[in-house]
Amino acid sequence: MTTKRYAISEAVGIVVIYAAAVLLHFVYALSGGDTLAAIFGAVNESVWEHVKIFSFSYLTYAVLQLLWVQVPFRPYVVGKCCGLYLLMGGIIGFYYLYTAFSGEAILWLDVTSSAAVVALAQLVSFRITVGERGAGWLFAPAVMLLMLYYLMFFAFTASPPRWELFRDPLTGRYGIPR
Repeated sequence: MTTKRYAISEAVGIVVIYAAAVLLHFVYALSGGDTLAAIFGAVNESVWEHVKIFSFSYLTYAVLQLLWVQVPFRPYVVGKCCGLYLLMGGIIGFYYLYTAFSGEAILWLDVTSSAAVVALAQLVSFRITVGERGAGWLFAPAVMLLMLYYLMFFAFTASPPRWELFRDPLTGRYGIPR
């Protein structure tokens, strides 16, 4: 593995992940409500749907990146799993933190904070993968957490809980518009 090539791919990933998430934000509406687009794109303006498009973009890039750069597989999976959960928690946490003070969503803050969280997730993933401590021993828990993520990803799109995280602030509805 060349650390430099991997570092470059992580930096490129910040732009690619963000651009892909922006495209996925609109794919459901542009598809006219296609079921496949509902699985991968944002079906409403809830916080969860924004987490979904960023996390799907993050994991898709991770798979492509694995094909491009030679990295130790087990630490890479652990790093990407940690990055994924940081990405999800960062988007959710920052949104609810700042809206608790502002009382409303602020578009430019959502846009910039999402980019910052993507960058942080990539950095954490990089540091874990190339770290000297050898994160490979956490491979099995990371795989279990990735399976949990995929379960949430598909289940919450089809049938979201009636929690604020899943509520569309524009319509007050949950999940796929009917």
